[in-house]
Amino acid sequence: MKSFKIALAQFSPHIGNIEANAQKMIEQANQAKKQNADLIVFPELSLIGYPAEDLLIRPSLAKRTQKGFEQLSQVKDIVMVFGFVNQTKDGERYNAAAVMKDGQVLGIYNKQNLPQYGIFDEKRYFNEGHQHLVFEYLGHKFGVLICEDVWSLNTVHQLSQLNVDTILVLNASPYEVGKPQHRIATMRKLAKQLNINLAYINQVGGQDDLIFDGTSFVINQDGEVALQAPSFQEELYYTEYLAEQKTFKVVESTPALDTMAEIYQGLVLATRDYVQRSGFPGVILGLSGGIDSALTLAIAVDAIGADKVQAVMMPYTYTAPMSVEDAAAQAKSMGVTFGIAEIHPIVNSFMQTLYPFFGNSPADTTEENLQARTRGTLLMGLSNKFGNLVLATGNKSEISVGYCTLYGDMVGGYSVLKDVYKTIVFELAKYRNSISETPVIPERVITRPPSAELRPDQKDQDSLPPYDILDAILYAYIEEDMSQDDIITKGFEKEVVEKIIRLVDQNEYKRRQGAIGPRISSRAFSRERRYPIVNGWTPGV
Repeated sequence: MKSFKIALAQFSPHIGNIEANAQKMIEQANQAKKQNADLIVFPELSLIGYPAEDLLIRPSLAKRTQKGFEQLSQVKDIVMVFGFVNQTKDGERYNAAAVMKDGQVLGIYNKQNLPQYGIFDEKRYFNEGHQHLVFEYLGHKFGVLICEDVWSLNTVHQLSQLNVDTILVLNASPYEVGKPQHRIATMRKLAKQLNINLAYINQVGGQDDLIFDGTSFVINQDGEVALQAPSFQEELYYTEYLAEQKTFKVVESTPALDTMAEIYQGLVLATRDYVQRSGFPGVILGLSGGIDSALTLAIAVDAIGADKVQAVMMPYTYTAPMSVEDAAAQAKSMGVTFGIAEIHPIVNSFMQTLYPFFGNSPADTTEENLQARTRGTLLMGLSNKFGNLVLATGNKSEISVGYCTLYGDMVGGYSVLKDVYKTIVFELAKYRNSISETPVIPERVITRPPSAELRPDQKDQDSLPPYDILDAILYAYIEEDMSQDDIITKGFEKEVVEKIIRLVDQNEYKRRQGAIGPRISSRAFSRERRYPIVNGWTPGV
């Protein structure tokens, strides 16, 4: 057995762009060769990207995949292990991995365990594989698994019985809070239990509402972490196998991010990739002087640069002077294009036009919503004129209970904080300020009571319970799937719980019409939580 070096390609594919992905893989393989790597391993379905959804059933996929293989055959003098769609002549389709050297395919592995839960929908597209793949190189026996396979103890145990030294695991594992740490802890136990080395290579980048964190790693058979790659960074990372010691060389690993840093970096990555890969020249958002838009602005600037961000303040009668001051101060400190558009004449014109219909009806949320919808219309007008993507600024707490205006503050093509509870919004704002020499979000934006400023002296808590209570109830109902009765037994007031759950259920129709946004939780309002808009289910047990 000889010593060798593996390059872990923490790869960010452009979904569906097989030609571009193959070219990037070639470039990374050549880069790895310069570092004397003997093997390079790419993530799950790296050639087309994950998830490719119904692109997987396009008639031309097989032809395009073949062209991708022809491109990759240019690579010489390094073993490539990569993910692709394996379509057989009898019409079966597999989530597969190929082992290629000098343009020759040495072996193909078809994924055996297809996830069909949460965000995953693989049984819609793929057949299950039934055979293991083992290949020998430099006197070392490698096995190949793909993502869900490694979470099936039976599958891993079967492979380990084939005298495999190291398992290469190709992954496209989406991010949620705490998941990077959970993966490593679980895989350490598995490696130790089966006495086998694991090289775990994960996709990185934002894809629609999903974030892939990377955080690839190598674990020795004794459970020791030999290498841990940083999260949210596309790069090649190297691990050396020392034949005499029969172990992978332990190098100083990137320490795990704390929770707020992890979430913030994930949101930045997701926003950057969505904007850039969608082809927008920049973004625009309404900067209200409140904490949600302030945090969204900071994320946008960190994602794509201040020169590509436009902020617009749209005050009305109820807008506090400090809101205008704080919005202007943040825009100036972050160097973004900033303007103020007074909406009094527009809202008043709406009111005059509607007066024959409204008459002397008392003011209610209708008038408040007209303000929000005026702002939404102006933002869309600016977007249409200059091509910038509108960023919605609502958070998960508000979106959950419908404390937002359809066609108003919900306007936008990407909702950065869609899966971020209000209590976390405050923590993220504090975190962002902590990593700058001077705070980028004005302190009173964080400390003042939140308000939509749609009526005199309005506060969010006029309509909602305090956010710590609201978020705890929402978390129990949405993430933990607890019943109304069970949440009440946890000590929350019965009337409050009933109100919150009623609002969540009633506002499904709003959420269906809102923009997508990056997922950071186990139950985001996207792929994994799907409730009928019209239904007769009653809360309770």
